[in-house]
Amino acid sequence: MQNVAVKAEPAAAVDRSAGNSVVKTDQLSLTFQTADGPVYALSNVNLTIEQGEFVSFIGPSGCGKTTLMRVIADLEQPTEGDITVNKVSPREARLNRAYGYVFQAPALYPWRQVDRNVTLPLEIMGLSQTEQQERAARYIEMVNLKGFEKKFPWQLSGGMQQRVSIARALSFEPDLLLMDEPFGALDEITRDHLNEQLLRLWEKTQKTVVFVTHSIPEAVFLSSKIVVMSPRPGRIIDVIDCNLPPDRTLDARETPEFLEIAHRVREGLRAGHSYDD
Repeated sequence: MQNVAVKAEPAAAVDRSAGNSVVKTDQLSLTFQTADGPVYALSNVNLTIEQGEFVSFIGPSGCGKTTLMRVIADLEQPTEGDITVNKVSPREARLNRAYGYVFQAPALYPWRQVDRNVTLPLEIMGLSQTEQQERAARYIEMVNLKGFEKKFPWQLSGGMQQRVSIARALSFEPDLLLMDEPFGALDEITRDHLNEQLLRLWEKTQKTVVFVTHSIPEAVFLSSKIVVMSPRPGRIIDVIDCNLPPDRTLDARETPEFLEIAHRVREGLRAGHSYDD
């Protein structure tokens, strides 16, 4: 396993680190202390995420994908190694509101209408009513929910609720968008539709996106870079660049280029003993 993990830091990734890195980790490890003994969640993670990239973390359940994202968000603290977010500590980045976080469930307030769910962080920030309304209108339209501003969450489908969550995360205009399996609970048709919408949204906003998924097709379709992780303790098995056209549609999943990248992801997961046909 240790020999495989060495592939995680290819020369190209090191060369790019001198550029405009948004997230950079160096020998990052995290161990949870429990009543049954230590749980080794992450081990020697070396990763650089550049500005404007769409980076997906993929691996088996319990491999540390979400834990790594939570470290980036300052929701967990590493026990060893270093990490910077926008060239400062995760805590400073959090206090600077440098990222938006989209959870697996939409986490909307059921008593607040769509527009007021979107403006919630803006209210906390103390923005004027005018600015709140302008931003809410802008991002609700951006996620294709114009006309649903006065609906309550229970009046929306699961996919629409998740789009409200994305609009809320974008409303305070962070540089970085963290997305933890936001479409995992949705049916395949809705998931495909939201994948296309998210790709167009990424093109439009030029945000840096970190995305957790269990789906190989989703990772390949959305990403500019895929980080393949091993079972616990989470190590990086491979970092794969995706060079698909930026204006790709779902039809791209049938192309030789797509299938070649998907094959490499599967090979990486097999190398980590985490994928079983």
